[in-house]
Amino acid sequence: MDAGGERIRVIIAKVGLDGHDRGVKIVARTLRDAGMDVIYTGLHRTPEEVVEAAVQEDVDVIGVSILSGAHMTVFPRILAALKARDADDILVVGGGVIADDDCAALKSMGVRELMLQDTPPAEIVAMIERVVTERGPR
Repeated sequence: MDAGGERIRVIIAKVGLDGHDRGVKIVARTLRDAGMDVIYTGLHRTPEEVVEAAVQEDVDVIGVSILSGAHMTVFPRILAALKARDADDILVVGGGVIADDDCAALKSMGVRELMLQDTPPAEIVAMIERVVTERGPR
């Protein structure tokens, strides 16, 4: 549940050339099993495609799984596309392989939270619930 008493809606995305989707599918199932509405975009999406889907689906959160090292390109494009669509109330979170220094830089740009590989599923659920509660109703 989110702060407004509705189910949390999350879109999970793999952006760019990263073709490793085992982990993102586990995350999607984990969030679904925790009672969230989850949409998985599939592989090889552009940041703009992800934002378009997020706006159309009226999600609370965009979750990006990234293992390719392109996070310093992907996340700024997602944030810019959200702002251009006047949809920057949609929270952006990410997970995967991201250097500590890059995590700090991404958070300063507006990425709400980053979870690195090997984060236990329960922590991912708790993080999503926390950031949506902190944001409050849209």
